[in-house]
Amino acid sequence: MKRLQAQVLVVAPTPRLAEDVRGVIADRFHAQEVLFEVVEADLRDAETFAGRGGAEGYEVVVSRGGTADLLEQLLDIPVVHIQVSLTDILRAVRTAGAMTAEQKIGVAGFPNMIYGCAELSELLPLEVVEIEVHGARDAEEKLRAGAAEGVDMIVGDAVSARIARKCGVRATAIDSGRQAIYQALSEAALIAGVRRQDELTSNFLRGVVDKAQDGVVAVNAEGEVSLFNPVAEDIFRRTRYETVGQKLSALRTALDPAQDADEEQFIRIHQKQYLVRRTPVVVHGTVCGSIFRVQSISEVQRIERHIRKKLADRGLVAKWNMEDIKGVSASCQTMKHKAEKYARTDSTVLITGESGTGKEMLAQGIHNRSHRRARPFLAVNCAALPENLLESELFGYVDGAFTGARKGGRQGLFELAHGGTIFLDEIGEMPALLQTRLLRVLQEREVMPLGGESIVPIDVRVIAATNQNLARMVEAGTFRSDLYYRLNILRIHMPALAERRADIPLLVRSLMRRLAHLNGEITGISDEAVELLRIRPWPGNIRQLQNMMERLMLLADGVEITVADVRRAEEDDREELSGTQPHTEEEGDVLHRILAEEHYNLSRAAKRLGIHRTTLWRRMKNMK
Repeated sequence: MKRLQAQVLVVAPTPRLAEDVRGVIADRFHAQEVLFEVVEADLRDAETFAGRGGAEGYEVVVSRGGTADLLEQLLDIPVVHIQVSLTDILRAVRTAGAMTAEQKIGVAGFPNMIYGCAELSELLPLEVVEIEVHGARDAEEKLRAGAAEGVDMIVGDAVSARIARKCGVRATAIDSGRQAIYQALSEAALIAGVRRQDELTSNFLRGVVDKAQDGVVAVNAEGEVSLFNPVAEDIFRRTRYETVGQKLSALRTALDPAQDADEEQFIRIHQKQYLVRRTPVVVHGTVCGSIFRVQSISEVQRIERHIRKKLADRGLVAKWNMEDIKGVSASCQTMKHKAEKYARTDSTVLITGESGTGKEMLAQGIHNRSHRRARPFLAVNCAALPENLLESELFGYVDGAFTGARKGGRQGLFELAHGGTIFLDEIGEMPALLQTRLLRVLQEREVMPLGGESIVPIDVRVIAATNQNLARMVEAGTFRSDLYYRLNILRIHMPALAERRADIPLLVRSLMRRLAHLNGEITGISDEAVELLRIRPWPGNIRQLQNMMERLMLLADGVEITVADVRRAEEDDREELSGTQPHTEEEGDVLHRILAEEHYNLSRAAKRLGIHRTTLWRRMKNMK
């Protein structure tokens, strides 16, 4: 059992050193004795010992002198040297009884052991010379030469002492002191612990990578593959054993080491499409490799469908795409081109334009074109809610924050939109107090719920929209200038329908297809009717056009919408427009009656009145 648990192997070149090491272990490492194993092997035996795998399973080896040097060359694990001090050499000289001025002492051994020992001549009444050896073969030659030069005695490592005696020269082996042994064992135990922890961490991370659902390929600074998980084996149809250690460039994997960091790239492998992202590995500011993450396009699509379904179940999904914004006019194309570019960033976007131009549709299109497309999209109309309700909706609240607060509190829209996009419509209507709180969110990317004491960090892209001139509002002091500059980073203007009349025929036919379920008998619209719609004023923009088309689909008698149908619908439209503002008590009474009948549900009341929810809210404020 002990052999299996030992982490430190001590290779002692002499029996005396082995005995001393065991003594130090017993005295100073009694609680960790199981960490160590001691074997006797000098320079002659070390090569055979290493070749037979004698150090296999250990974390670190401890030895001395030439034996330590040789083991360092033969093994791929750390080797800790037991240092030899001048005190150890002096002790060996005194043991040999060589302390007279007439004697010449040769200190023989490997360079790491005898360096600086000639300084003993300054401390002792005798001559001390260094005899540097590099192995058994040259040791005998150098020791004989030393004897010929008058060396009376050799003090050295085990190999040198043995060869000296063979040559007829008196010799004494140097024994390391217990302090040096203790220091070496302490260092080895520390290294063993670190290596074992590194191994556990490495095995854990390897297990995580091996269980990853994506292919993972790691490349070192030399461009060699250092990690190749099972999914990568399946994707590239090659095993890790034939891949790890090979140059990535020689494997024809279609992975590009020059690919921009964290940029997605599409590649084809064995007739299948994959999405690849390269992440550089940076240590102390130096790039020392790359990690490639390889995902099957079909798997990415499956995951995205799953996430979008979950978000849709919660009502946190953007349903419109950039392709849903129809238009061939120059103004529409310019607007879409800007939106496509802005979708690639996380910067705040301000969308300006008249009411009804489709600002929320554009915001949803930007979200669905961005890397946040699989994350939540939330929209809030800043004009549709009173100040206190808007504040709690945006920032959330904790339990007991105010009278009537839901038990347990509630997450705000900013928290719900974490990782995704929040769309703030009619931002110009936001009360001054909330403008200050919104500014902090944009600056710090954190929110504090009402009644709360802790800050919640958020990762949200903000898209705001307005039909007002915010710059003039800043001049008038009704909108914060610092918030305006925070919002006005990327700006897109939604052209009014009157500015893009060339798009009306395309929009009309697109709306007919979308509303086909209302009247399956209608198959088309006459050119004259389209032209009449094209030249008509549209103060309500696309929203008004959509309402008109819905009315036409329901009221048209034949299989084709005609000029006569449009004329009749225009009469209804004029009646509706004439009632957009309640100027009389009678009209106000009607509004109050419908609100009461709908239990003050703004959405249902607005639908019955044939107006937008925001318009209804403004009328309610005007009647106060």
